[in-house]
Order: sequence, then structure tokens, then C-alpha cells
Amino acid sequence: MSERDMKWADMMRAANRGDAESYERLLRQIAAALRPVVRRGLARAGRSGADIEDIVQEVLLAVHLKRHTWDDARPIEPWIHAIARYKVIDALRRRDGNFDLPIEDFAETLAAEEETPRLSSGEAERHLARLPEGQRAVVSAIAVEGAAIAEVAVRLNMSVGAVRVALHRGLAALARHLGDN
Repeated sequence: MSERDMKWADMMRAANRGDAESYERLLRQIAAALRPVVRRGLARAGRSGADIEDIVQEVLLAVHLKRHTWDDARPIEPWIHAIARYKVIDALRRRDGNFDLPIEDFAETLAAEEETPRLSSGEAERHLARLPEGQRAVVSAIAVEGAAIAEVAVRLNMSVGAVRVALHRGLAALARHLGDN
């Protein structure tokens, strides 16, 4: 286990105990580490890096929503990288269903996906209902519908920056709500 993995695992454990500052630091570090990973994934598929930030935000959202599934006795980086690989694939499918990625790049994560428990739609709706209307609309559009940040900005007549802020605040509020449960 790398030093970074141990550090991230410690921050995630602290976050799961309710330490919001550790969680924010963790998400910032994950985002910084994932940008080049996502860029390479898009480049291998022959795509530009235009969607990097959207995909990184989707990964952070998935980490947030699935953090209860991470086994804290195991390394965290492979878990995060598996989520990132799936989000890159999802983005490529949304943009253009015709692309080739070598299956060998994803073999180690295929079995893990089957074991991941899902949040029921009722639970998701209950948590989303606690958000202010604007944050709920943004989080729902991006997390539930899979819309891109730019698409949500147009749909909701907001700037891309405002969508990112609403997404960040909505996720932070969800983290607090989930910590209360």
C-alpha cells in the first residue's frame, strides 16, 4: 500500500466518522490525482480532454454516494480508480456509443462491481428531498440522470460555475445528512 493510499484511507475513515474537513481535503486530493488518469482514459479512446472536469465531478459524486461500500481494511486507491474507469466508460457511451477500450484494462474491477450494494431509489429520493431546490435539481440531473455539467447549466439557465458550486454544496449537504443517519 502506497503512502498516498494510507493517507487517503485515513482521511476516508475520518470522513466516515463525520470529519467534514478531512472529507473535503480527500475529495480535493482525489480530484487532483484523477485529472491525469481521466485525461489518459479519454486519449486512449481517441477523445479530447473537454470532458475531464465533468467526469472527475462524476467520480467524486460516485465516491460520495458509495463511500459506505468501501472496505476500510482494503486499499482505497484501487476502489477509486475502478470508479473512475467506469465513469470514463459511461461518459464515452453518452457521447458516442462507438469506441474501443481493451477489456484487460478493466478486468480487475468487473467482479467488484457485482458486489457493490446499490442505494434504493426511495433512499436516494429521501436524501435528495432534504436539499434546497436548486441544489436538488443540479445533483439530481448530474447524479441520477447522468447529465453533463454544461448540459445542466443550459437546462437550468445557470452558469457552469454556478452548477459546479451547487453540485459541491449539494454533495456537502448530502454528506452531512448521511453522516446524521
